[in-house]
Amino acid sequence: MSVVFNPEQKAKLTQLINEGIQVLSEVLQVKPAVLKKAIRIAQKSSFTDTNNDHETLTTVLETVGRTL
Repeated sequence: MSVVFNPEQKAKLTQLINEGIQVLSEVLQVKPAVLKKAIRIAQKSSFTDTNNDHETLTTVLETVGRTL
């Protein structure tokens, strides 16, 4: 069963999601972009792959001296 949203409902849903992310980011003291990325990773169930990619990226950046 598929749900179809009209343009007004879509706008309200988008606003609700954006406001929810903003509030959650303030409560957790995390940037909204970090929350959005966490949601995308969880949705794709690719945390392990992303973590491995991040470790590789960190190694490359450390090797070329581009870390904080």
